[in-house]
Amino acid sequence: MKFNSTSFILAILLLVSGVSHSQQWGDYTLYSLQNSSNAYLIDTNSNVVKTWTFASTAKTGYSTYMLPGGSLIRTVARTGNSFTGGPICGEVQKVDYSGAVIWDYVYSTTNYCTHHDICPMPNGNVLLIAYERKTATEVTAAGCSQSIEMWPDKIVEVQPTGATTGTVVWEWHAWDHLVQNVNPTKANYQTSISDHPELLNINYNTQKDWMHMNGVDYNPILDQISFSSHNLSEWFIIDHSTTTAEAASHSGGNSGKGGDLLFRWGHPTNYSTTGTSILNVTHDAHWIPEGIPNAGYLVGFNNKGVSNSQSAVDQIIPPRVGYNYTKVAGSAYAPSTYTLRHACSGYSSNMGNSQQLPNGNMLVCMATLGLIYETNPAGTTIWSKSLTGACPQAFRYDTCYVNNPAPSIPVISQNGTQLESTVDATYQWYFNGDLLPGETNQTITPTQSGIYLVRTTNTTSCSYSYSKGFSFTITGLSQVEQAYANIGVYPNPSKGLIHISGAEKLESGYTIMMADALGKVIFAGNNADLIDASSFGNGIYYVSIQAKGEKAITKKVVLIK
Repeated sequence: MKFNSTSFILAILLLVSGVSHSQQWGDYTLYSLQNSSNAYLIDTNSNVVKTWTFASTAKTGYSTYMLPGGSLIRTVARTGNSFTGGPICGEVQKVDYSGAVIWDYVYSTTNYCTHHDICPMPNGNVLLIAYERKTATEVTAAGCSQSIEMWPDKIVEVQPTGATTGTVVWEWHAWDHLVQNVNPTKANYQTSISDHPELLNINYNTQKDWMHMNGVDYNPILDQISFSSHNLSEWFIIDHSTTTAEAASHSGGNSGKGGDLLFRWGHPTNYSTTGTSILNVTHDAHWIPEGIPNAGYLVGFNNKGVSNSQSAVDQIIPPRVGYNYTKVAGSAYAPSTYTLRHACSGYSSNMGNSQQLPNGNMLVCMATLGLIYETNPAGTTIWSKSLTGACPQAFRYDTCYVNNPAPSIPVISQNGTQLESTVDATYQWYFNGDLLPGETNQTITPTQSGIYLVRTTNTTSCSYSYSKGFSFTITGLSQVEQAYANIGVYPNPSKGLIHISGAEKLESGYTIMMADALGKVIFAGNNADLIDASSFGNGIYYVSIQAKGEKAITKKVVLIK
């Protein structure tokens, strides 16, 4: 066990005295003040359980995350960077539970430098946000109306290779996905900005620190990356399944769109489209992961969300179909406003994050206010911690996560017409990014051509593990499979009534069931062409249709009332 004897004795005393914290979730909160030499793990009574002390030359730049098993991965405010501003980092460290630095990697030159957030990935790699320098000559050649030096952002995936070394195995550059409509003789020219929301308008809010990315997250089910932009007040999603060459282009990857923006939200003016601007300075764009209420929602910290003096945590349901996102031509990306909003306890003028917890609670970090608090679903604060100094992020963990390493990543192999996962304790299969209800065996017989993925757990770890996507092609479709191809569910999103079309062509009849985002069946019937889901809550659901004697197909539907 990695808690000390003092904490154990305190826990026993609290138990004897009858003090209950049953409403709270988890055991420990991790935080590190910006530009400090310490990170702290505190229990739910705000007692310090563990302190990490770093070198005075390796103070916290922005992010500090705990990995399964108790190690930290953190950004360092490196001295001697060529780039200035905040929060410039230039260095990332991995530190074990005892405090030993086991990886210390510098990504900083005169031409690029990391800043703000990082994202540890399931494969042991890490995503870094970095500025890259573009000269005034390069900027005007790209179609910018201003002759200035610019620092557009890039995202790189680094694989650790030694104590101080790493290899960049994937990268994406905002500079490869620009649009402008002011100079037809320059690069990136299009007559209409609004017709190209997949690109960034280089002439919108142009400045040296143009985008100022500040949050990055990875979705292993979709193999996609989300990030937030302070200066553009927007959230974005891009495809990570591409090669680096495809990421620089407009085609390739699971989405077929290369490195173009798959989705953006919060500030339609950025792409010359009418719509309400919901985000007003934003940080920490991330998905809610599986095992937590509202899994699949996109969330972010909206610094001036309620007003210029009150922040918010906003959640939306992205309009995803497979690996892409729907958009009505001439309109802004849906939804038109937030799906859920938490009005924060005060105002953080900069930075800030939230973490959605398995019991429905939320941990909120009011960075510049120096406040971390946990709120329940009713919006009541049930725990808080005041700090002296700015705290960019804070995260909650349980004892099992701290004490147990990450599970091994499953591998899918093909055996005839079946796909098989490596052995583990539990399994859940997905198709084109959507959960397949009932497909919980080690093997699966695919019914559609596309990308299959499996989630597994073992008997000791406390987190999910996801395979890479496996592309499977079915040849020689049967009559039933051809009928499956014409089945649809509508409207989508739905306010409660879900219609099934095309299933009547399954002459032998069919069964239909509806499951929530965790695979729990909440409706089942025979030969139904209508599901009344008006009593179910907002969220992501899966409708499975199965012809007699055949495998099922699954359609995703979103409820927004």
